[in-house]
Amino acid sequence: MSALSVHAPVLLIAIPLLGAFAVPLIGKLGRGVRDVFVGLIAAFTAALAGLLAADVFGRGGAASVYVLGGKPFNIPLPSGMTAPIRILLEVDGMSAFMGLITALVTITAIAFSFSYWKKRSGGNMYYSLLLLLTAGIFGMEMTGDMFNFFVFLEVTSIAACGLIGFRVWLGRSQEAGFKVMTLYTVSGLFVLLAVGLLYGEHGGLNIAYLAHGLTGGLIDKIALGLLLTGLAMKAGAVPMHMWAPDAYGEAPAPTSAVLVANSQASLYGLFRVLFTLFGITVSAATTGWILIGFALLTIFVGVTMALVQNDIKRLIAYGAVSQIGYMLLGVGVGLATIVAKPAYGLVAMQGGIFHMINDAACIGLLFLVAGAISRAAGTRDLNKMGGLAHTMKYTSVFFVIGAFALAGVPPFNGFASKFLIYEASFKLSPFLAIIAILSSILLLAVFVKAFQGAFLGPRPASPGGGEAPLGMLIPMAVLTLVVIAFGLFPGFFVERIVTPAARALWFGRDAYISAILGG
Repeated sequence: MSALSVHAPVLLIAIPLLGAFAVPLIGKLGRGVRDVFVGLIAAFTAALAGLLAADVFGRGGAASVYVLGGKPFNIPLPSGMTAPIRILLEVDGMSAFMGLITALVTITAIAFSFSYWKKRSGGNMYYSLLLLLTAGIFGMEMTGDMFNFFVFLEVTSIAACGLIGFRVWLGRSQEAGFKVMTLYTVSGLFVLLAVGLLYGEHGGLNIAYLAHGLTGGLIDKIALGLLLTGLAMKAGAVPMHMWAPDAYGEAPAPTSAVLVANSQASLYGLFRVLFTLFGITVSAATTGWILIGFALLTIFVGVTMALVQNDIKRLIAYGAVSQIGYMLLGVGVGLATIVAKPAYGLVAMQGGIFHMINDAACIGLLFLVAGAISRAAGTRDLNKMGGLAHTMKYTSVFFVIGAFALAGVPPFNGFASKFLIYEASFKLSPFLAIIAILSSILLLAVFVKAFQGAFLGPRPASPGGGEAPLGMLIPMAVLTLVVIAFGLFPGFFVERIVTPAARALWFGRDAYISAILGG
C-alpha cells in the first residue's frame, strides 16, 4: 500500500479545502495561472479518489481507519472493546464508491467551467466555492464521526448556497439561494439535534461507538426520525424537495452537476445512518417501507412536474428529483427485507447504489448540455428554441444519450441499474415495479418533447453561438463515454465497485464497528 493511498482519505478533504482558500491568492497572478491551479487540484483529487477506490475494492470493500493526530486514545469498555477518542475517518466500499462519484462529477464540472466561465467575472470566488463544496462532500463521505458529518454537511450548505445565488444580477438566482439557505438550515438543525440527542444518551459521537451502544429506545427513535427527515430534505426527496428545482435550475450549469453529487452525499449519509448506525436496532422493515413511500412520491412528483416545464434546466432538475426516488426505492426494498436477507434484497441494494453513479453521469451530462445550449440560444425557454441540431450536432447527440440513459432506455447505463431495481421491487410487490416502469416511460416522453423543442425544426434565423467550444465538448464527451460504458458492460462495474459498496451496507455493520472498536 502506497503512502498516497494510506493518506488518501484525509487528502481528499484537505487538498480541495486548501485549494479553495488559495484560489483568491493564485487568481492575482492571472486567469490562466488560476485555471491551471484549479485544474491540477481537480485532477489530483480525482486521482486520489481512484487510488483509494482501487485499494478498498482490492480488499473486497473492507473498512479501513485513518486517525488524525496520531494513534487513538482508547477508553476500555466492559465488553472488552474500546471507545475511540480522536477524529477518525473510516472508509469502506460504500465510502470509496461515493468518492468515485464525487471525483467524476467534480473534474468534469471544473473542466467545463474553464470555457463556461471564460468571459464572466468573479471566477476566483466561483472556483473557491466550488472547491469548498467538493471538500465538504468528500468529508461527508469519509468521516466516521457524526458531529464531523454535521460540520461537513454545513460546509456543503454554505458553499452550495453561495454558488446558487452567485449570479447576483439575476433576481431568480438570489431568490433560489435564499430558499436553499432556509431549507438547508432546517435540514442541518434536524441533524444537529439528532447528534445532540445521541451524544446525550450514549456519551459519544463516533459512528461505530454509537452503533455498538444503540438500544432502539425512545431517544434513539427520535434521533432516527430527525436524521431521516433532515437528510431526506437535503437529498431532495418529496415532499421536502421544494428547494431542488430552484437550486438546480438557477445555479450555473456546471455547479448544477456538482449539486447532484451534493444531494447524493446526503443520501449516502441517510443510508449510512439506517444500515450502519441503527441497523436492526429499530424496526428495519418499517423504516424500509417509509423509504419506499418517499421513493414512490419522489418518482411520481418529479416526473409529473417535469411534464409542465418549459425551462430546460428546471425540466432536467425535476428529472433529477425523480431519480432520487429510484435510489430510495432500491435501498428501501433492501432495508425492508434486511432481517430475512432474501437474495433479491441485495439485488435491490445493488440497483439503488448503481443508479447513484449512473444518475450522476447522465444528469451531470444533461446539465452541461443545458449550459451549452442556453449559451448558444441565449435563453432557457424551450418555446423560444428550435433547430439547434443544425449548428450543435455533437451537443444534440450528447443530449439524446443523456436523456435515454435517464429514462432507462437500453443499452445506456440507466437501464442497467433500473432493471435491477425493477426486478427486485417486483418480487417485493409488483405495484412498486409498475409505478417505477411507467414513470420511466413518462420521463422518456418528457425528454423527447424537450429534444424536439430545442434541437428539431428549421435552422434558427439567428444562429447564435453555434456549437459549444472544445473545452465544453470534452467534459460532455467524457460523461457520455461513462454513460455508454456502464450501459454496455454493467456486469463488470457491478461486480467490481457496486457489489462491494452494497455489501458494505447490507452485511458490513459488524465489520464497520469492529474496525474501530475491535473485538
